[in-house]
Amino acid sequence: MKYVVLVPDGAADYPQDDLDGRTPLQAASTPNMDRLAAAGTNGLVAVIPPDRPPGSDIGNLEVLGYDAVRHRIGRASLEAASMGVDLEAGAVAFRCNLIHRDGDTLVDYSAGHISTEEGRDLIGQLAAVLDDARVRLYPGVQYRHLLVCQEGPRELITHPPHDLMGQSIQEHLPAGPGQEWVRGLMDAAGPVLERAEVNQRRAAAGQLTANAIWLWGSGEAPRLPSLHDRFGLHGAVISAVDLVRGIGIAAGLQVLHVPGITGYLDTNYAGKARAALEALREVDLVYIHVEAPDEAAHNGDVRAKIQALEDIDRLIAAPLREELPALGPHRLLMTPDHRTPIQLRTHSAEPVPFVLWGTGIPRDAVECYDEASASRGALQLARGFHLMDYLTGRRSL
Repeated sequence: MKYVVLVPDGAADYPQDDLDGRTPLQAASTPNMDRLAAAGTNGLVAVIPPDRPPGSDIGNLEVLGYDAVRHRIGRASLEAASMGVDLEAGAVAFRCNLIHRDGDTLVDYSAGHISTEEGRDLIGQLAAVLDDARVRLYPGVQYRHLLVCQEGPRELITHPPHDLMGQSIQEHLPAGPGQEWVRGLMDAAGPVLERAEVNQRRAAAGQLTANAIWLWGSGEAPRLPSLHDRFGLHGAVISAVDLVRGIGIAAGLQVLHVPGITGYLDTNYAGKARAALEALREVDLVYIHVEAPDEAAHNGDVRAKIQALEDIDRLIAAPLREELPALGPHRLLMTPDHRTPIQLRTHSAEPVPFVLWGTGIPRDAVECYDEASASRGALQLARGFHLMDYLTGRRSL
């Protein structure tokens, strides 16, 4: 049996007034997703447990079959695994966003979706001047980078910057034992970034500058039982996001590197589908994560979110639906890892629509892939980590 898990990040939403009361999933033209739903088993699933924050770390862990209540892993430590950064005993990793601030207001969590090249340049400059032997900076993709502290603080309360746009920085700074040191690193970065040539060029071009860093999501080295040990599967992960690749690595999956994947609207959707289909000739499962709908929702851009959903449908869902049967017995699970409502511009914890499709999957009465249709599906799940059991047949449909 060949398995695919397709995660359109943050695809689920609320009804929108400017879409005549429809959600982006309902308003988008997604004929291939609808055909998968019409031929499979559908439902809503609570991928975010009641006591956990609605984030991609929690959601993707659950979709991959891990109980996120039992496995409490810092987001940044998963990103470290993706970047090949080994966390020594006592080391704490922080996600390091390049952000744009205006005084005390956090304006943009992504510094205007700064390019990877520009981000790497800025992180290199910061690494050269931050005067602390305990600190190592590692460049990532676009605005997403990593800071590792040897013997760093472990009890800090931090906040995702994409939850704070338009809000006070001072009111949401890292808090707890060791906060002064971490806040000091954030303060020291500002003057370096303000002087950087990259930011001078961006300002001259009318673009947002990366004039600050935001440290959050701290954690120590992750420990998970492998997907092979739990399900007997050898697999691979495709994502532009270090966090999701890190979860895959922690679960024992190999990372498939696809040229041109960015985590936004300009990503190489078709390349993800091709890479997955090719990899399935050798492995049992491919986990495909697509960030674009989530990023569009964080920006409050309903049209961009609809575009992302339609591109996923046309360039990923279509080839998977058409070509998976040629590989023999096959099953596909499609589900977001959380909702990202346009109105909120951040994640929420309500259940999300999923579809199971393929060999041996019974058809229910659902005809379309969206939130309201899924609520009438044959399988309603209270926890996300059960999805893998149904996908692999450990639980019967």
